[in-house]
Amino acid sequence: MIFNATRTFVAAAVLGVSALAANAQFMPESPECIAPANPGGGWDFTCRQVGKTLQDLGLIDKTMQVVNLAGGGGGVAYAEVVNKRNDSNDLIVAASSATATRLAQGAFPGNTMDQVRWVASVGADYGVIAVAANSEITSLTQLLDQIKADPTSVSVAGGSAVGGWDHLKVLIAASAYGIEDVRKVKYIAFDGGGEAVTQLLAGSVQAFTGDISEAKGFVDSGDIKVIAVLAPERLDGEFADFPTAREQGVDAIGANWRGFYAPGGMSDEAYDAWVSKIGELYASDEWKAVMAANGMAPLDLQGDAFQTFVSESVAQIQNISREIGIIK
Repeated sequence: MIFNATRTFVAAAVLGVSALAANAQFMPESPECIAPANPGGGWDFTCRQVGKTLQDLGLIDKTMQVVNLAGGGGGVAYAEVVNKRNDSNDLIVAASSATATRLAQGAFPGNTMDQVRWVASVGADYGVIAVAANSEITSLTQLLDQIKADPTSVSVAGGSAVGGWDHLKVLIAASAYGIEDVRKVKYIAFDGGGEAVTQLLAGSVQAFTGDISEAKGFVDSGDIKVIAVLAPERLDGEFADFPTAREQGVDAIGANWRGFYAPGGMSDEAYDAWVSKIGELYASDEWKAVMAANGMAPLDLQGDAFQTFVSESVAQIQNISREIGIIK
């Protein structure tokens, strides 16, 4: 089932589905990107890298302000946009599989995916499971053996809420390894991957579940070691040394798409322009270099195609969540 979910991502990427914008003349007066978590996580990375690249390419003529609005696994930011920023033409918000997961599970009270406009994707990010660099754990199977022997002895930290995408990734791995009651896996939620890694380094938890882009900086600094990438095969370049779960006998795959939504009341002119700008960014050599440097896989969707993709993702995650007992 998880393999089928990944094939959906890959198929969409191969097809290179894109939505052509009708009007790209709009230029935001005060461009702003909300990262629905504390600094250091994947949403923060998405806002800052996209904002910088948009300006470098001349697609926006002012520096994009990045606002970190943590809380509720993205729910605080979602409610802010729906209730207070609904008609803003200058605002985009970082989103991912974690956003779709929370929407699928009804975790944003009173909110649905149809209350915002889904702009575009900027790639996909494979999940990782990591431990502190000085940990005695050296493989995914060693970690899962400890969990299987005594679930209370291992705490796994992630940047999404309980039942969120980071949580689901470690449950997918546990289930694939034969841990029958994955609800016993001890997961601790933090507001963003950066905070989760901080707790790992402090010794408060034994493992971290997140995405490769948010883990990379901590790997480069020598703070953590990746014991499994949830990809079908090893990634290229500087990520080639990271073992996959599959090669360790754990058939677990998890790809986290990254993209943006905009306020539901954004004008058609502004929406079409943002769709076009993100599409141009995605096609640029500059963004291809960002993707390569951060282990991101292709996922090229804009406008209506992205809207459809998110809708299908929400439905798919609802099925996954029911299967592992997160929702009824």
